[in-house]
Amino acid sequence: MIAVDTNVLVRFLVRDDAKQAARAAELIRGNEIWVSKTVLLETEWVLRSLYGFSPESLAGALRALVGLGTIFLEDEVAVAKALDWFKEGLDFADALHLASAGTSKQFATFDRKVARQASRTTTVETLSL
Repeated sequence: MIAVDTNVLVRFLVRDDAKQAARAAELIRGNEIWVSKTVLLETEWVLRSLYGFSPESLAGALRALVGLGTIFLEDEVAVAKALDWFKEGLDFADALHLASAGTSKQFATFDRKVARQASRTTTVETLSL
């Protein structure tokens, strides 16, 4: 299994550098690939902030990526929940934080918008501080 950096996933998804995109595709299609939650989170940030992906495009790209048979995710259940919540309007980072809360009974935040969205979208009880 090979763990990858954000830039490998970005090249694979964006294909803005033909040579690197081909190498990334060959690596991803020909090997078992480990993707940590932090790399997935950074990939979403890069695609959104640097490449201007819309939330819908992001959700589709990330779902397609994690659906590849060669991709293995850190905490697959949390990532799946986060992608569902992201599709429903939560920010991806916030969704991943909430989905990764484990057995915690509550999630505390000063961000009232996150607390409101989370209460409508997730089963995680949020405390707005």
